[in-house]
Amino acid sequence: MSHSAVAIRYAKALINIAAQEQQIDQYTEELTGIADIMQQNDLLRLLLDSPTFAVDKKLAIVNDLCEHLKFSPGMRNFLDLLVEKGRIIYLPDIATNYRRFADDRSGIVRARIKAARDLPVEKSEEIKAGLEEKTGKKIVLNIEKDESLIGGLQAEMGGKLFDGSVKTQLKRIADTLAKG
Repeated sequence: MSHSAVAIRYAKALINIAAQEQQIDQYTEELTGIADIMQQNDLLRLLLDSPTFAVDKKLAIVNDLCEHLKFSPGMRNFLDLLVEKGRIIYLPDIATNYRRFADDRSGIVRARIKAARDLPVEKSEEIKAGLEEKTGKKIVLNIEKDESLIGGLQAEMGGKLFDGSVKTQLKRIADTLAKG
């Protein structure tokens, strides 16, 4: 089974449990938190993924983390299962897929906007309102500055890229001229 398929399967299982327990938002927060910790801490990730490190010691580490972070019993059980099944290394991908499933259930769409310059608050609100009107869903914007765009915007939403940057327009003109 592929890395992606494993992450999707566990994320689906967790979202179903979270929905039954009416704790989707809490699980989102907890899962994102522990995934971030694992991505930032190489030693922790290596220990938890090591086949030579005893499972009971891995469980003790995860339980200490859960206690320190005051995680819910359901999330503790989920993390214990990942450790026992040797799937803890998939945690960042599980968290990403879980977030996507949680957003789908909540009617939220995440959009990433890249602009050549910092966008004024009014402009970002205008973009957000326009996207919400077009999609009929709540939009969560992540705005980044990318000076290489020269001007214009790039928007990524729902796996699609909408590119209105000057950089891309210049590249298209150059390609057209090169073809003759």
